[in-house]
Amino acid sequence: MKKRVVIAMSGGVDSSVAAHFLIEQGYDVIGLFMRLGNTAAAPQPDRKTATCCSAEDAKDARNVASFLGIPFYVINFEDEFNGIIEYFCDEYLKGRTPNPCIICNQELKFGKLLRFADYLKADYVATGHFARIDRLNERYVLKKGIDDNKDQSYVLFSLDQNQLSRAMFPLGNMTKDEVRKEASKVNLKTKDKPESQEICFVTGKSYSDLIVEKVGTEIGTGLLKDTDDNTLCTHDGIHNFTIGQRKGLGIAFGEPRYVVDIDPTKNTVTVGVAEELMKDTFTVDKVNWISIEKPEKELSASVKIRYKHDGAPAVIYPLENNRVRVELKQPQRAITPGQAAVFYDNDIVIGGGWIERD
Repeated sequence: MKKRVVIAMSGGVDSSVAAHFLIEQGYDVIGLFMRLGNTAAAPQPDRKTATCCSAEDAKDARNVASFLGIPFYVINFEDEFNGIIEYFCDEYLKGRTPNPCIICNQELKFGKLLRFADYLKADYVATGHFARIDRLNERYVLKKGIDDNKDQSYVLFSLDQNQLSRAMFPLGNMTKDEVRKEASKVNLKTKDKPESQEICFVTGKSYSDLIVEKVGTEIGTGLLKDTDDNTLCTHDGIHNFTIGQRKGLGIAFGEPRYVVDIDPTKNTVTVGVAEELMKDTFTVDKVNWISIEKPEKELSASVKIRYKHDGAPAVIYPLENNRVRVELKQPQRAITPGQAAVFYDNDIVIGGGWIERD
């Protein structure tokens, strides 16, 4: 009897090709589109990025499913997705810089979607992520995709063993160019579709506009200061800033200045020179050891402090309450509260968590 796989189809080329490969491999495949409440119009053909999960995307996903000859369902996740948007806004108002893609993977794609897969008596949930899954010492392990430019293991660190055991990433051993070529070979409708933007629900001018729309009068003004505690000017809200930011500070300087600290208790933003962005120690909260048992003593790893970070050698020291202290071998720039710190042993994701404010 064929194993049944539910695949999250976003209407993009990656999930389309992933669905094609699953069919080729002999699985009983069911396509699912997550309706998240985003009804943004389709982008112009010459745009390099597009929105995700729009009405146009749903149409593309349905067309691909029909072309491939698989059942297709649309599930309304709007209420749950609104919770992710609230988290996004709340984090900025706390002086943190969120990563909603990680929460979406954890709560929706491998949370509620996995429960819907149970309803359909499916064995697995698949996505078009560029990542791989292996077995090591009786555990499922998450590994980088082989395409360094597209590897998405960073945004999957928070999955647990049950979620990982039922996840499938058909594109993990492919490059993006190979995916495009396969889509053209099969003549999928999405073969030339542009990449979706990183934050799918920010469809206006900026994320700041979204936050103002959602919370309005709850946003408070504050002071912009230098590292000597001198007041430089006022600002319209800490949600407009993130660690490492240079542009949009509202004041001109003789030499480049960057945001080096955001204090949500005082609504204060502190700016400094580039050297003041460098740190070699920070704390990580809510750590998930995805591929190994929780360590009892320190261990060495490569640590990524943001999605596009190359990773830096470090020693990780376990603390109480599911926290760790990370000591980097070399200082890194703009270690940002609210972002994920993900720990790697070569190409294996061993764990990760959320960077705390000092």
